[in-house]
Amino acid sequence: MTEKKNTAEHVETEEEQQEAGGFSNEAADSANEEADVQEESANDTQVLQNEVAKLQELLDEKENKILRVQADFENYKRRTRTEQETIQKYRSQNIVTEILPALDSFERALQINPENDQTESLLQGMQMVQRQLVEALTKEGVEIIPAVGEEFDPTLHQAVMQVEDESYDSNVVVEELQKGYKLKDRVIRPSMVKVNQ
Repeated sequence: MTEKKNTAEHVETEEEQQEAGGFSNEAADSANEEADVQEESANDTQVLQNEVAKLQELLDEKENKILRVQADFENYKRRTRTEQETIQKYRSQNIVTEILPALDSFERALQINPENDQTESLLQGMQMVQRQLVEALTKEGVEIIPAVGEEFDPTLHQAVMQVEDESYDSNVVVEELQKGYKLKDRVIRPSMVKVNQ
């Protein structure tokens, strides 16, 4: 019986060792699985971080593109507004250019000396029309360019002759042959002038 008892104990000890070995194998397997999970988790985290970085870069690029488009649109609006203001400011330029020769004709006609009352009356009527024309042009922003006694300015004056006159300084307008006009700050027609040498 002692032998049976020893054999039974031996079997139990072997079973315990196997169970203990099984536990250690299971623990090792579990540790290996956990290490694999952690490694996969670390790989997944790295992949996700890379994906987030790519998406952030794409987002930044799109935001920059939107900012550029907004800036371009603001520039377009500002440029359009400026163009509209310029068009509005100089809208009457063409009509003024067409009226100036008629105004010149009025001024030449008004320089004649009346021979009788009838001619005097006609000249007075022409003066009234000329004055109304000048007032209408002035309301639109038309100004006469000053010439005689002014220093010659090629942006305002067109020199057609040079003379020597000691009563004027050099490069000064001596005589105006045709009036010049500006519309606001733009020269419509330069003054035709004689300039002292």
